[in-house]
Amino acid sequence: MIREVLRMGDPRLWQKSLPVSHFDTKELSELLQDMRDTMAHLNGAGLAAPQIGVGLRVVIFGVKSNPRYPGIEDVPDTVLINPLLTPLSDEVEEGWEGCLSVPGMRGWVPRFRGLRYSGFDEHGKPFEREVRDFHARVVQHEVDHLDGVLYPMRIRDFTRFGFNEALFPGQELPAED
Repeated sequence: MIREVLRMGDPRLWQKSLPVSHFDTKELSELLQDMRDTMAHLNGAGLAAPQIGVGLRVVIFGVKSNPRYPGIEDVPDTVLINPLLTPLSDEVEEGWEGCLSVPGMRGWVPRFRGLRYSGFDEHGKPFEREVRDFHARVVQHEVDHLDGVLYPMRIRDFTRFGFNEALFPGQELPAED
């Protein structure tokens, strides 16, 4: 079922989410299906449970060809529950980001270039991956939602934050990388 995505300003987006303690449940399965349906409907790269009003440490992400992200690398469809992020180095790069909870806007956001993420899949099976660039950016963006952080809170230069049509008049939007 497609769910309403909360918008920046809704106090539920500022709250820290709780860990998932039970896997392979009907409730978790329904939550994940609603998240997938909602993300697909809005052409998102990812979605965190708090964005649909569920305060659990659950994110999904994945990008293939998508009109919101022209020319970016594929990111495999992933369910990541109770995530832990570990930067691979201090190397940070900035790139454009948007968010389904901040519609119609983009900002230039610093993120770790490479990281290891670990957590659990929907069945409670632990896994980890080392990723870089766009994949690392997507994971960091989604996991921030679990701690009540939206990307505008990370922007250093507010001359590089604004409405899409004002930042990029008459242009195709840049990839959110």
